Amino acid sequence: MEVFVVLIAAIALYVIFTYNKLVTFRNRVKEAWSDIETQLKRRYDLIPNLVETVKGYAAHEAGTLQKVTEARTSAMANQDKDKATRSKDENFLSGTLKSLFAVAENYPDLKANQNFLELQRELTDTEDKIQAARRFHNSNVLALNNTIEQFPSKFVAQAFKFGKGDFFELDAEEKEAASRPVKVSFTAAAAEATGAPAPAPAPAPTPAPSPAPTLSSESEAAAIEAEKAAIEAAPDAMAEEPASAEPASAPAEKSEEKQ
Repeated sequence: MEVFVVLIAAIALYVIFTYNKLVTFRNRVKEAWSDIETQLKRRYDLIPNLVETVKGYAAHEAGTLQKVTEARTSAMANQDKDKATRSKDENFLSGTLKSLFAVAENYPDLKANQNFLELQRELTDTEDKIQAARRFHNSNVLALNNTIEQFPSKFVAQAFKFGKGDFFELDAEEKEAASRPVKVSFTAAAAEATGAPAPAPAPAPTPAPSPAPTLSSESEAAAIEAEKAAIEAAPDAMAEEPASAEPASAPAEKSEEKQ
């Protein structure tokens, strides 16, 4: 009987512990999503001022400005949709803002405008906060989903009807861009900035032919001295040849006298 009571108490403690953990994860997911929505609304408020500022300097960029406005309108209209739809709309809006900032690079007067610079800074800061809130949200969703799917906590989740959370994902293009290695080319960047074509890479230098072996100064001097000695010794050798012939004829004369 006592063992049965202890077993029931252990199960009850586990259920209480698991339930509280699930509630904690669920509340963290809600908190993180609330932070995301706060930053998204802040971005909605900054976009109209940005569009008006750009329009004053680049009025003929109407196509880009219209895309930004339409993306903002669509994102605001789908605030009550599921997270997958919201994520798609917000990613599209982020893409149009990047295009708008890229267009602004062609207008030096616009880039020097203090109002534009301040709006750009605030939007960049907002984008960074959205990404931070997205990471916090997704990490808590992952923890909640793991607890719901793991054994034996899944029985507690099913008993109290805890549902799995949805991730606030990047779109396919941003995922591909995030996983693509960055290529840095200073030559191409300089050419793009000046508008000149990038120079072709220089051909590899051909190795210079190795020089013919030359005598060192000491060897050359020795050769010259040897040649001089040979020239000086030549007359002496010629003078010694008759002298050596005379002693050879002397014994012949003595033999004739004896006869």
